[in-house]
Amino acid sequence: MAAIPPSSPDETAVASTQPDPAARKREMIFAFLVVFMGITAVTLSQLQAIGLIPLKNLLKNELHESKEATAAFFFWIGLAWYFKPFFGIFTDAFPLYGTRRRSYILLGAVLAVLGFVALIFTPHHYGALLTVCILINVAMVITSTATGGYMTQKAQELKASGKFASVFQIAYQMAGVVGGPVGGLLAAMAFGYTGAAGAVIMLLPIPAAIFFLKEKRIEVDSARLLSDAGAQLKKIAAAKTMWAAAGFSFLFYFAPGIQTALFYRQQNVIHMTTEQQGLMLLLNGAFAMLTATFYGTYAAKRWNLRKLLFWFILAGGLAQMSYAFYNSMHQAIVIESLWGLGWAAADMALSDLYMRSAPAGSEALGFALMVSVRNLSLFGADWLGSAAMDKFHLQFSTMAITNGLISMVALPFVFLLSGKIVDRTDSAAEAEAIPPVPSGKAVIDEG
Repeated sequence: MAAIPPSSPDETAVASTQPDPAARKREMIFAFLVVFMGITAVTLSQLQAIGLIPLKNLLKNELHESKEATAAFFFWIGLAWYFKPFFGIFTDAFPLYGTRRRSYILLGAVLAVLGFVALIFTPHHYGALLTVCILINVAMVITSTATGGYMTQKAQELKASGKFASVFQIAYQMAGVVGGPVGGLLAAMAFGYTGAAGAVIMLLPIPAAIFFLKEKRIEVDSARLLSDAGAQLKKIAAAKTMWAAAGFSFLFYFAPGIQTALFYRQQNVIHMTTEQQGLMLLLNGAFAMLTATFYGTYAAKRWNLRKLLFWFILAGGLAQMSYAFYNSMHQAIVIESLWGLGWAAADMALSDLYMRSAPAGSEALGFALMVSVRNLSLFGADWLGSAAMDKFHLQFSTMAITNGLISMVALPFVFLLSGKIVDRTDSAAEAEAIPPVPSGKAVIDEG
């Protein structure tokens, strides 16, 4: 029998450094679970999600607030989300109990649960509700920022930003699919039940972080903490690609919003019940989840991000313009479904852009900064749109068309984004992450 020649040093090096596909797949599944549970919790439990209909119903029908005051309320309770980058600095540069992700996810979840319990006993006054809701959002931002940083880090390590964008969007749309119908039912009950529901949902990230998020402990050198934070800020300040992505995102999202005006139209013009309003959220969330599945399993592999951004932003703008025809229950069903297909597709492609653009080592801060631009644009635009309708008596249809047209202003700027970021598909990126094994050379699992 012929002797088997010993492996050359080059062969041994290739084999020993070759990634283990099974280990990579397991790592990705665990990361998906952490991201899904974390993002589901911080979106579904939000007072802008499962609490949206109960809280708007309380402000409109119990406290008799105007559209502008209601939109302002939701703008201010989102205050912590606009300053999310500051939370990102802490999670990136200041490890808590030796970890940058796990400990912060757990801390935020526990504080949010306590905040929702406090909401059950909060008096129904504008100022008191506003204060407690702001504090709840602060806690949720801690968990959200740490989860976003972990997601971005894993998306870059595993070269799978499209897949993670899909998981992120599916989790995000749970707010509509589950939160819409449940929120509609909760609106017909005592408001305390909304606080109890939020507390239960915010328990979800705790077991996910404990069992699936494995993170090496970091030895904390107190003398280096401030210098590390400064280094994070310098890195972010010099990240031209990230700032370009943030500015591009602002162009799409900052258009006079109609979210609060839509809520009033549903009740005052179409005479929807809160349960029917919940159904509308379910419809756009369900179709958005279909879009997210298509994005992660096919679109992100087949087309590069530049093409996806262009066509999905166009679809998102048209979906927003379709609200001009929101005049009956049947039309509402069609339009909410179209929104899930169009606007959510644009939102998902932009999430993919965020993950690709965040600087390595500053994942939480970079992703948080870009998401903060999104949140500030959305809630600020809604307040702006509601104020314009109240003060200038603009028609709802006019605002809907304006909203869509202004969002499409971003289209020409797609061609100015860095080719290094947007001119590759997920499949090409994964091929770089898992180079083919040379013929006749076995992969060695070092265990």
